[in-house]
Amino acid sequence: MGEVKYEVELPPFTGRNVPISEIARATGKEAQYIRVGLQRGILKFGYAIKMKDSSEYSYFCPDKKVWEETGYFRYEPNTAAG
Repeated sequence: MGEVKYEVELPPFTGRNVPISEIARATGKEAQYIRVGLQRGILKFGYAIKMKDSSEYSYFCPDKKVWEETGYFRYEPNTAAG
């Protein structure tokens, strides 16, 4: 029997930082749920970095990691990280 080949077309990732509010809407969770999950390392689609000498965090959720973990993707041209 012949070999079966499948082709998968991936989304056009740009490396953009997906906002917490957008991830919350897409997953049906509260933004605070997303933030705490990232801070505790429970959610794997981004990073929570505690700011020096502060109680505040900065968040980075690259579009590819968000898609890999949640299946959510929204294309935004010209928003490459860097």
